[in-house]
Amino acid sequence: MTIDWSMVFNVIVVINAILAIFTVFREKRDIAAIWAWLLVLVFLPLVGFIAYAFLGRKLPKNRLFKLHKHVQMQLDERLNEQRKQLGHDEKTPADEVVTEAKTAVDMFMTTDQAFLSRQNKVHIFTDGNSLFHKVIGDIEAAKKSIHIEFYTFYNDQIGNEILNLLVKKAREGVEVRVIYDSWGSMGTTRKFFQPLVDAGGKAFPFLNTRSVLLDFRINFRDHRKIIVIDGTIGYTGGFNIGDQYLGRKKKFGNWRDTHIRIIGSGVFGLQARFILDWNATSPRDQIDEDQVEPKYFPVTTTKGNVNMQIVSSGPDSDLQQIKMGYIKLITMAKDYCWIQSPYLIPDDSMMDALRIAAMSGVDVRIMVPSMPDHPFVYRATQYYARQLAEEGVKIYYYGDGFIHAKTMVIDDKISSVGSANLDYRSFKLNFEINAFIYDQKFSADLRDIFLNDIDVSELQTPEKFEEQSLWLKFKQTFSRLLSPIL
Repeated sequence: MTIDWSMVFNVIVVINAILAIFTVFREKRDIAAIWAWLLVLVFLPLVGFIAYAFLGRKLPKNRLFKLHKHVQMQLDERLNEQRKQLGHDEKTPADEVVTEAKTAVDMFMTTDQAFLSRQNKVHIFTDGNSLFHKVIGDIEAAKKSIHIEFYTFYNDQIGNEILNLLVKKAREGVEVRVIYDSWGSMGTTRKFFQPLVDAGGKAFPFLNTRSVLLDFRINFRDHRKIIVIDGTIGYTGGFNIGDQYLGRKKKFGNWRDTHIRIIGSGVFGLQARFILDWNATSPRDQIDEDQVEPKYFPVTTTKGNVNMQIVSSGPDSDLQQIKMGYIKLITMAKDYCWIQSPYLIPDDSMMDALRIAAMSGVDVRIMVPSMPDHPFVYRATQYYARQLAEEGVKIYYYGDGFIHAKTMVIDDKISSVGSANLDYRSFKLNFEINAFIYDQKFSADLRDIFLNDIDVSELQTPEKFEEQSLWLKFKQTFSRLLSPIL
């Protein structure tokens, strides 16, 4: 008896196609992601389904982020006390920006309950050495609590330096809690944090993932970067904890990123986000109603000039709050909109916003790296850079190492610094956090930093993109097809 292999092959193809259609359509997702996954599942029968098992399934939401209402009540109470303490009837130049940006402020309040925090002191860091020098000093001075949440917490020189300091503070009786992403912190196991646990501190991988290899939802990562010390000092931005972020890795060389240090009620937004993430992560050590005390939201008498909203987004919500914020800022720009992002893989709505701004005479500039850290992501970034350059957006390739900053500044008035890249993953798949800032001086400082970075960057004109080889353009186009799942 002979086997008709062509018939067997045809049957396998048909069954695979049916399974692919059933698999992709059984969960609600956008059209771009549907086509991308169909492409993978149909043309890579076995490999595609394995990839889908790890990357394609949705995140269960029933156990996420408990006690949101109680945390919000604590925030409201402490914010009222903060306003009375600082005399918030006094008007500042930043309040004029808030008035102009009222629709953006209202949108964040509606979509993410992101309160407007006034009169903060904010300092910008663009170098890892100066950032971690300040972070270490603040941790050493901590008296009550240290809350840390990072996508990457590596077991390397700076990782061990931070860990040893946390162990020391835990032994002194300071409450130390750490959340890390098991995928982003590849190679860092629970054993690494055992000295901290032995000293009385606590550390868990985000959503309590037991093993990277057994994590069948590696597509949903905790990309947030949060440090809160004594409830009064907060950090957020693009830096992670690892030697490469201090320029110690030859592969990347100089690491150019942007992070901010906050003093004021803006820290409350970071603290609230940490508490919610902790409760979703730690099954046996919940910060419950009896524990959410004013100590986590202390009133400060420090008075600055910066107004801000802390906005978070993630796959636990379909609103894509940070993406909506980016689009809102782009459409509000009248003179210029300058963006820095290591990855440029925008969806259709973001592409339209950038096109409309550029075609309306707004000076739209986007700065991306000139070197890859992920090959498919980098080629997709080049594809979209080429498309935008052809439509009037100025594209710069940063040339002094690797740029990892996630910033946006418009018209010397409104800006954003945070963890969210300009790509599908940050918009829909990752848990992210950004500070949206309403202040002329802060925005002007970000503008000046961008101008300094232009000095070591190269403008990519449509003519330069046209000179690229057909093979390179093919790789870019192919990578673009995978954009929704990169």
